[in-house]
Amino acid sequence: MTDLLLAIAHHLLVFSLAAILAVELATIRPGLGGAALRRLGIVDLHYGLIAALILIVGFARVYMGVKGPEAYLGAWTFWAKVGAFALVGLLSAPPTLRILQWRKRARAEPGFALGAADVKAVRPFLIAELAVFASIPVFAAMMARGIGV
Repeated sequence: MTDLLLAIAHHLLVFSLAAILAVELATIRPGLGGAALRRLGIVDLHYGLIAALILIVGFARVYMGVKGPEAYLGAWTFWAKVGAFALVGLLSAPPTLRILQWRKRARAEPGFALGAADVKAVRPFLIAELAVFASIPVFAAMMARGIGV
């Protein structure tokens, strides 16, 4: 039962992270400011919290799941999946830092709104995050079929 609950939580968290990433990509547009910029900051905070929960629940699945750590730790597909997730995390840092800067600027300048240059600086990172994120279910499907063990 623990394995099932961990698997359900893990999948729901991963789908939530994908949704948040899509929301960020759709939201960051020229003209964004005020309350919408504050909401973006909250969304990005949740992105980080959910990513941390994915790691916690994912490694709980490795060590507390029915397969046990030996089924995962020796598989290159597991490490590829973990590496892809880590790369997504690294790619998320520049947008997060920019969002924090924008929110700080918006507090200092109430009329502040994102310009095209602001969006252009962040958008490639978000697209790269999505592209790398898409490889994670590929590695997961490979793992589920015993590939890479």
